[in-house]
Amino acid sequence: MESEKRERKYVFVCGLPRSGTSVLGRNIGRLEECSDFKNTGVIEDEGQYLQDVYPVAYEFGGAGRFGFDPRTHRTESSSLLTPENVARLHACWHAHWDNTKTIFVEKTPGNLLMTRFLQAAFPKAYFVVIRRHPVPVGMAAQKWKVNVTSLYNMFDHWLHCHELFDQDRKYLKHVYQLKYEDYVEDSARYHREIAAFIGTRVPEPPKEDKIRIVAQWRKPSGLRVPESVMESTSGAHNQKYFDRWRDLLENSVFRYYYRYIARKYERRFAKYGYSLVSGLGLNETALRGGPVSNAIGASCCVGADVAAFSWRALVRSKEQLRLKSKAILPEFMVNLIRQALGRDSKRAEEAPARG
Repeated sequence: MESEKRERKYVFVCGLPRSGTSVLGRNIGRLEECSDFKNTGVIEDEGQYLQDVYPVAYEFGGAGRFGFDPRTHRTESSSLLTPENVARLHACWHAHWDNTKTIFVEKTPGNLLMTRFLQAAFPKAYFVVIRRHPVPVGMAAQKWKVNVTSLYNMFDHWLHCHELFDQDRKYLKHVYQLKYEDYVEDSARYHREIAAFIGTRVPEPPKEDKIRIVAQWRKPSGLRVPESVMESTSGAHNQKYFDRWRDLLENSVFRYYYRYIARKYERRFAKYGYSLVSGLGLNETALRGGPVSNAIGASCCVGADVAAFSWRALVRSKEQLRLKSKAILPEFMVNLIRQALGRDSKRAEEAPARG
């Protein structure tokens, strides 16, 4: 038994929310001898929700904000790394892995700030770190209204988290890094490289396959994904956000705000091979600012933070009211309310088609 445990490897998929960690993690889980979390019922089958050793990212502000809390940056010196907690973490996750396999895959975006902690808890740890352009990462994460954050803070958060990882990188034994943009262009190549990195192979595609459901925040019915066949990828998901970003820079009534944050963060993102202005077909000279436009932009940053805070407070107060009402009202009344809301929602979706 002990010899089997020494042969086990643990692969942790890391990257900010909306960076492609989910599809990448599932595809790694389809490699030979790999086991990932399936049919757990928790959001995206993420390991953070299948353990009770450390708090989840939502408790520290969620996407776009959790990295600013120093408690989310966990290293080998964390007070949580007791023998009891390490054993507990292993037990929690192995209860959901296929223990006949030898390579165990866990995906949680917050892993990006926990690599040294995880390496201490799982000595044979391998880290696959995916990075995506800050524009789609920031804009996509803003769809989660309960954690909504201003775009300039999203950019700040992106840089802060990746800079922390850069500091941690030198302490790690096994790391493989890739860009989302490269992955979607040639995922097969990266599957082969990652398989070699962790000591396995890409399997032959099966003649027949099944479908499984992955729970998601914004899709109650869940996401249908293949059981064994590798999921396809596309750069189209990025392009829609770049088109929107270009429109904001050119036509938005708040364009001075967006141009200001483009100027503010351009050089820092350039270190990671990304640009907020190049390649968009923009008149880049029009983005140059002066004292007045910079002052307007900085003021808009404050306003954006206030608006985001107000929205978060409103959404969370509605959620608390919903939970309290559910606890107080009889179940049949709760069901009647759900049905009424469902009918109203359906009418709203059908209204544009009728018009």
